[in-house]
Amino acid sequence: MLRGQVKDGAVLHGEGGREARIGGIFEDRAKHIADDLGAAQKAKEESEAAIAAYEKALAEARNRAQAIAGETRDKLNTEAEGQRKTLEAQLSAKLADAETQIAATKTSAMANVRGIAVDTAGAIVERLIGSTPPAATIAAAVDDALKG
Repeated sequence: MLRGQVKDGAVLHGEGGREARIGGIFEDRAKHIADDLGAAQKAKEESEAAIAAYEKALAEARNRAQAIAGETRDKLNTEAEGQRKTLEAQLSAKLADAETQIAATKTSAMANVRGIAVDTAGAIVERLIGSTPPAATIAAAVDDALKG
């Protein structure tokens, strides 16, 4: 039965005292329901505020994590670039040393080749003409041949 029906029934039966008592029960119940609805609404608003705060904190944490990742990436890139430059400098120094050593070896070898060429040319000329020309003449001829 609905409230109005109970009230009407009480009036029809002539129970005025009960009508007031039943009306009070309904009013108390209505107030209790209204209070419960108000508490539920307040709890809903608080939970929505908590969710909003959580989402804000989560977004801030994500942003900070991205910033930290970016800083770390930049730091590692800088370190790697420094290591690369150091390695390049070491390799360049080793290459320069190797080139110097190659040049020294080549110069030494060419000096030996020149000496062998002077001796060989002198022996060939002596064999062809029966006499050995002066050492300076042979050396000049070999130097001209090596230049050109």
